[in-house]
Amino acid sequence: MSARASAFRHTARPVVLAAAVGGALLVLTACQDPTAQAEAQAAAQAQAGEAAADKAAVEFDAAFAAENWPLAKAHGDLILARHPDTAAAARIAPLHEQAGARAEAIREDKRLAGLWTYNVEPVTGGTQLSAAIYTRDRVDSDGSGAKPVRLIFRDHPSWGRSSYLVMEAGDFDCYGACRVAVTVDSAAPVRMAANRPDTDEAIAMFIDDERALWRMLDGAKALSVEYPVKAGGTRTAVFEVGGLDRARLAGWK
Repeated sequence: MSARASAFRHTARPVVLAAAVGGALLVLTACQDPTAQAEAQAAAQAQAGEAAADKAAVEFDAAFAAENWPLAKAHGDLILARHPDTAAAARIAPLHEQAGARAEAIREDKRLAGLWTYNVEPVTGGTQLSAAIYTRDRVDSDGSGAKPVRLIFRDHPSWGRSSYLVMEAGDFDCYGACRVAVTVDSAAPVRMAANRPDTDEAIAMFIDDERALWRMLDGAKALSVEYPVKAGGTRTAVFEVGGLDRARLAGWK
């Protein structure tokens, strides 16, 4: 090796070493930059969130396709609460709204159906059938405090079909005969004949045209009956009748 080559070799080594050290320092400085670290961490979290949201969206899509609206809403609730800024959340948002509305409709249908009670009872001469529902709000009929009022449709083998209100306190001012105002939803009130039988077995008032009253319930959401009371004036009983299962009294038309 010539003296010139040897001199160049010894001179180049410090330059290369200095460049390498400088590059390492730059990398180390970048790695220790708080802003860069925060950006990298945020990107990783966003990526993980998108992946988690996509996974949850698969379950949401399956429930939605199966028309399991309560389950779809529950999956959608989790996605929108935990991963609100993801692409999956944006995609399912309008579908989640639809599922929520349908789930609420199902809950409301079940609530309304649960307001009715049905009874099948063996009696002399055959079987008694009945469908009954309590008022939406309690009614104070005599100043002793608000109490529930019950509407009953009954089919008895000997007594025939009847519809009547039953109070727990007070009394109807309808002995002999009276007329009550019956309203379905927002329709105009209909005056119907009624009577309070002279009996102590129950505080009951019969609505004479039970068939007409039964037909009025078909498709109705609310039924209200305004009736006179012995304490003075009238009271109004409101019933949420939309959950009636008409098949339970199949002979009524």
